[in-house]
Amino acid sequence: MRRMRVPLIILVSAYAISVLGLVLIPGVDDQGNPWRMDFFHAFYFVSFMGSTIGFGEIPYAFTDGQRMWVMFAIYVTVVSWLYTIGTLIALIQTPAFRSTITRNAFTRSIRRLSDRFFMICGYGDTGQLLTEALAARGLRAVAIDIDQQRISALELQSLPVFVPGLCADAGDSSSLVAAGLKHRHCAGVVALTNNDRVNLKIAIASKLLNPRLPVICRAQTHDAAANIASFGTEHIINPFDTFADHLAMALNTPALYLLHEWLTSAPHRRLSEPLFPPRGRWVLCGYGRFGKAVERRLLDEGNVVTIIEADPQRTAAPADVICARGTEAETLLEAKIKDAVGIVAGTDDDANNLSVVMTARDLNPNLFIIARQNRAENDAIFRAAHVDLVTKNSDVIASRILALITTPLTADFLRLAGHQERQWSDALVKQIVEITENLVPHTWVVEISNADAAAVVDSLAAGNAVLLDHLCRDPHDRKQILPCIPLMMKRREQSLLLPDHKEALQQFDQILFCGQEVALHRMSRIADDPALLSYTRTGKRTASGWLWRRFVTTS
Repeated sequence: MRRMRVPLIILVSAYAISVLGLVLIPGVDDQGNPWRMDFFHAFYFVSFMGSTIGFGEIPYAFTDGQRMWVMFAIYVTVVSWLYTIGTLIALIQTPAFRSTITRNAFTRSIRRLSDRFFMICGYGDTGQLLTEALAARGLRAVAIDIDQQRISALELQSLPVFVPGLCADAGDSSSLVAAGLKHRHCAGVVALTNNDRVNLKIAIASKLLNPRLPVICRAQTHDAAANIASFGTEHIINPFDTFADHLAMALNTPALYLLHEWLTSAPHRRLSEPLFPPRGRWVLCGYGRFGKAVERRLLDEGNVVTIIEADPQRTAAPADVICARGTEAETLLEAKIKDAVGIVAGTDDDANNLSVVMTARDLNPNLFIIARQNRAENDAIFRAAHVDLVTKNSDVIASRILALITTPLTADFLRLAGHQERQWSDALVKQIVEITENLVPHTWVVEISNADAAAVVDSLAAGNAVLLDHLCRDPHDRKQILPCIPLMMKRREQSLLLPDHKEALQQFDQILFCGQEVALHRMSRIADDPALLSYTRTGKRTASGWLWRRFVTTS
C-alpha cells in the first residue's frame, strides 16, 4: 500500500481537479439559459470519461470553455490511469508482494483449521513420505520448507486431506507461529530439515513458545542430538544409528527385525521378507557418519570389518583403512572381497554406491549386499540392482516418526519385545502373517475411556465384566474372531505383552492392536455401540434405534 500511495494520490487528484473544473466552468441549458453542472453529474461524467468508455455531453451540450477543460481532463485522467495501472501490475509481479499475499492466505487457512494437525518443518523426501502417510490415515499436516519448488510440488499433490504449505525459513520463530505453533489444534512439531542447527532452533522455539507440544527432531550427529535433548525434546532420531540398530537386530533376531519393519511401515504395502545377514568378514565402503554407525554395530556382533574410504583424514578413519572409493575391482580385491560374507556401500553418492555393488557382485556373487540410497528419485535404479537391503534416510525416519505419532504405544511394545526370547518373536511373526494377507498390518490403540470406548465404560459402570475377547469378536457373528492381535495392554505403569483374550478390561486401560483395517473399524463400532457390545458379550441382540425399540416393545 505504501508503494501505491503516490499513484493513488495522483489518480484521486486528477479526478478531483477535473470534477471541480466542470463544476466551476459555466455552461448553458437547451433554452440558452446559464447553467452549472453539480458535483454528482460532474463526477459521473469524469468517471466514464477517465475510463475512456466514450460519452456524450450531458445533460446539455458543452460550451467552448467546458470542452477546453474536458480535453485537459481527458489527458490528465488517462495518464493517471496508465501510471496507476502500471504501478499496480509492477507491484503484483514483485516477489515480495506475492510472498506477502501467499503468506496471508496461508495464515488464514491455518486459522480455519478445526482438526488436530502436525507441523512438518522440512518438506524433503522424509517430510513428503511422512505427510503422505499421515494423510492416508486421515491426519492433517502443515508443511514449512525454504525451497519454493518443494512447496509447489506439495500444492500439486493429490492428498486425501488439505495440507497447507509455506515457503519460509523454519528456523524463524515467526514462521513457526504463522504455521500454527500456538494454534489450539496443533498436536506436535516435527523438525526434518537437513541442517542440525535449524532443527535445534525449531526445538528451542517450540519448547519456549508452546511447551505442551511434543517435539520430534532429526539429528545427524551425536553432538547435535545431545544439544537438542538438553531442551527437553521428546524424540530425537538419528537415521544412521537407527539403521545400524536394525541391522544388528537382523543379525541377532530376524523375526524381531520383521516386527519393527511391519509395525512402523505405512499400511497397504507388501510384507517385507525376512533377512538373514551372515556373520564373518564385512567390507565397508564409506566411513562417514553412516559408516561409523554400521561398523560399530557389526563389531559389537562379533564380525570383522575392512574399511574402504576415499578421504581417511577427513573422516578420522583407522590406520588400517584402504584409501580408495571402492568402485574399482583392485580395491575390493585388496579388501579380500572374495573371502567376505557381506559388503556395505555406504557413501553419500548413489552412483558410487551402485558401482560398488555391481563390481563386488561380479567378484563374489554370494555376498550379502547392503546399499545406502541418498536420493528418492533413484528408487527404480536401486530396485533394478537387486540389493539385499537398501537403506534410505527418508524411509527410516518417516517410519519411526509415523509410529510415534499415530500409535505411541508401538515404540514401547518394540522396546519390550527386544527383551523377549527368539521363539516369542518367531511365533508372533507367524500370527501376523496369518491374519494380514501379506500386507503391512494396521496398528491402533483402544483406550477404555469415554472418548474411545464409551460403551465399554458404561458397561463397566453398570457392573458388567468386559473382557478383551469381547472387543475382538465380529459384531456380525460373535463366533468369528476379528483379524487382529492384541500386542500390548498398558494399565497405569504396567505393560503386558500379548495379553490373553480372557483379560478383564478396566477403565483407562490402553490396548495396542495390529491387524486388518476391517478389524479396526468393527472394533471401533463395538467399543462405542452398547447394542453391539452387548451382543459380543452375551450373544443376544438388543434393540438400539428408537424405531427398533418401539417395535420390540409393542410386539
